[in-house]
Amino acid sequence: MTKARLLRLSVVLVSIFMILLIIVYWDNVGTAHFYLHTSFSRPRSPGAIAAGEDWEALPDVDEFLAKLLSSSLKQNSSMPRKTEQLLVQGSNKPALSNLEENVRGYDWSTHKDRNSLDQEKLQVERQRTLREFCANSSFTFPTKERSFDDIPNYELNHLIVDDRHGVIYCYVPKVACTNWKRVMIVLSESLLDQGVPYRNPLDIPREHVHNTSTHLTFNKFWRRYGKFSRHLMKIKLKKYTKFLFVRDPFVRLISAFRSKFELENEDFYRRFAIPMLKLYSNHTNLPTSVSEAFGAGLKVSFSDFIQYLLDPRTEKMAPFNEHWRQVYRLCHPCQIDYDFIGKLETLDEDAAYLLQLLKVDRLLRFPPSYRNRTASSWEDNWFAKIPLAWRQQLYKLYEADFVLFGYPKPENLLKD
Repeated sequence: MTKARLLRLSVVLVSIFMILLIIVYWDNVGTAHFYLHTSFSRPRSPGAIAAGEDWEALPDVDEFLAKLLSSSLKQNSSMPRKTEQLLVQGSNKPALSNLEENVRGYDWSTHKDRNSLDQEKLQVERQRTLREFCANSSFTFPTKERSFDDIPNYELNHLIVDDRHGVIYCYVPKVACTNWKRVMIVLSESLLDQGVPYRNPLDIPREHVHNTSTHLTFNKFWRRYGKFSRHLMKIKLKKYTKFLFVRDPFVRLISAFRSKFELENEDFYRRFAIPMLKLYSNHTNLPTSVSEAFGAGLKVSFSDFIQYLLDPRTEKMAPFNEHWRQVYRLCHPCQIDYDFIGKLETLDEDAAYLLQLLKVDRLLRFPPSYRNRTASSWEDNWFAKIPLAWRQQLYKLYEADFVLFGYPKPENLLKD
């Protein structure tokens, strides 16, 4: 009997050992790098794990995995780091043929004349506002009450992870996400140009920036770690510095419209413009290509776009496209405790401060802003021909983003 028990125990221990070995060595993007190169993240200091400090409120499995990965870090610190790498051939400069890059252009001014912001107080205020409304039971919106475990994996595809520096970035389209993705590529060294990691964010071609294989995102964890994926996500969320950038919701919608429907975009024309033109402008027999449509003067109007957003059939057919999906649905701010909330309206100051806090400001500089970025002052003109009832419905649709991130209610657009 004793020998049988010992045999069973041995089998169990060997199985556990093999599973843990798989967890430790399976990740080819440096999961073992669980220390931080920054003292900014609130939860713990960089040496907390190495010192054997317990992690507050972590389940037993999480704590065990955290300590195991931490100990493996010591043993494997001299081993070369493996990364998912996409070899880019040809020029290492942004593709000049990209229409959107050419239309927008870059603002290379240093903005030294701007008043410096008290960034620390600003961050405290932004985070306080977010947490207060997340905790306010009288303020409700879809998905607010669910837990992190309730979020499906496919809804975590906007959380990009850099294990080398202990950073998690939730990208929001139309909020400088192209350049922040470039920064994350430089930091994680996830993309090579002729065998060498990129050092200058602007050298990374736009088409590679948005290639999903370039980034390690949370929704990829399941196929890497299986049932342990949520445990590892939680560990990283506690230990890493988490940030996102937001923007006035209505201005973001204008920017999305300009980018996807005023410029020739074949994919968006076929997926969205053709249905909009048929449903809301009563067009039939539309051209199959965007160039033919533009040549014939057939373009989606801003009014068509707003009707599409308000149409109940839109969400029933498929979730909002990421370019106009609400930030609370992209980044889950009531389920994830973000360490830094940046805003496009103060992009230059916020970006410089964040890179300084991450202690990577000597490695790179955040790319310059677009010189003709959609401005908040354009709202009145863009919404002038939109019926009042539509504007009010649109505000309700994006109200959570206004409130959670401290944007004032656009009263001038919501009253006669």
